[in-house]
Amino acid sequence: MQLGRNVLTRRTAAALLLGLAVAGCTPQPATDRPAPAAFNDTDTAWLQLMIPMDERASLLVDLAPTRAGRPALAGWAAGAERRLKDELVDLRALLEASGVPDTRPHEGHNMPGMVTLDTVRRARTVTGDNFDRLFTESLRAHLAQVRTLCASERRSGSAERAKDLAAAIERRAARQITRLDALR
Repeated sequence: MQLGRNVLTRRTAAALLLGLAVAGCTPQPATDRPAPAAFNDTDTAWLQLMIPMDERASLLVDLAPTRAGRPALAGWAAGAERRLKDELVDLRALLEASGVPDTRPHEGHNMPGMVTLDTVRRARTVTGDNFDRLFTESLRAHLAQVRTLCASERRSGSAERAKDLAAAIERRAARQITRLDALR
């Protein structure tokens, strides 16, 4: 039985490293509080990546009502804002359930698909078509990366609650990309 567990541990570690490589980060040292057995390293890494990704996207989405040139894009952003807020509630609750503290190991990292603080600053200085272009490009990249991260979680995670949430987020992101593309 121990040999099987070691193989599983190596596979889990490999999946985590792959997920972090896709996200552009390096693994952080382990904390003093291990996660409950239902959550593996991939689950907690996914949660620790998704929370800052969605927080940054929220910063940009919050600007759309006053800066967007097209009312349809501002409407899409209003729906996206609600979904991001709900998603963040679910992600934070799941992180708490995992037993891993919210230590922000990726603070300050600009991961692929993450809305950068520079992008948010630029978005605050433009309106109309310039904002719309910056907004749609940034949010499309965010949503594409979210789908990639969620697919990795579904494949390599072990906590059913995390995998279920990842599947739901992945489906929503796909629908949002389709709607956003239709607004271009």
